[in-house]
Amino acid sequence: QVQLVESGGGLVRPGDSLRLSCVASGVTFTRNTMAWFRQVPGKEREFVAVTSQRTGSNFVADSVKGRFTISRDSSKNTVTLQMNNLKPEDTAVYYCASSSSVIVSQMRSRSAYHYWGQGTPVTVSS
Repeated sequence: QVQLVESGGGLVRPGDSLRLSCVASGVTFTRNTMAWFRQVPGKEREFVAVTSQRTGSNFVADSVKGRFTISRDSSKNTVTLQMNNLKPEDTAVYYCASSSSVIVSQMRSRSAYHYWGQGTPVTVSS
């Protein structure tokens, strides 16, 4: 049974940093593509970042480029999203996602991912 468990969300001020973690179980971590998405109520879930050991892909959305970094620790089956210089528009529920078969051209698409965590909320407010 696949399980993705996120942690690290919270309430921070603009300019602060947060580190989100996602621990995966029931997957072949080194083969799976791991991604972060976020969603604001009333809006579609949007791509934030992705890392794939299988394809060598590692990139973030343009909206967070230069501020967010994604990394993975295969020894701990964990993917991390380091978020720096947070802005109010980063406020959302952040979701971890995983897929064993997504190709590079589909990595920004939420429909390409089979497994999702429960989400962790991030609020950026002064």
